Amino acid sequence: MSKPILIDPLKFAREGRSLSGLMPVGELDERVHSDLSDTSGEVSYQFEGFRDELQRYALRIRLDAQLNVTCQRCLDGMPFSLNTDSVLTLFTSQEKLDEACELDEGLDAVLAEAELDVTALIEDEIIMGLPHSPKHDECGRDTLSLAKADKPNPFAVLAALKRPKSE
Repeated sequence: MSKPILIDPLKFAREGRSLSGLMPVGELDERVHSDLSDTSGEVSYQFEGFRDELQRYALRIRLDAQLNVTCQRCLDGMPFSLNTDSVLTLFTSQEKLDEACELDEGLDAVLAEAELDVTALIEDEIIMGLPHSPKHDECGRDTLSLAKADKPNPFAVLAALKRPKSE
């Protein structure tokens, strides 16, 4: 279980605060670990509070990490460089949030609560930043080609059935 880092998001943004550090991957929640081949390494994070061009309070979240994911072809671990830079706009009412999201479909926005768990936000950003089906450009093992070579072609049986029978 990861250790929460709690902030008041509106106060953080209003005062233009920043927060940065390193978080060991091994200390992140299991929902992150399930997408990784191992839990080595660290995530470098930076949070900045600010007002956007429309004078709305927002948080900028930047993450950098060298992670290991599982190749979906050979099932070996492979390095993945995670670099994210996203902005989360804060709203104090559901109506304003809904209206802003209707006007801008690409807007990442949340209803600002008294406390925001930065660690949970880092974990969410990692999950969203990981590839859905990571694959090596070329897998280093011959396991896949050997597995394909050992299997008979299932259509060969159909081809034999299609041949006219000789009387």
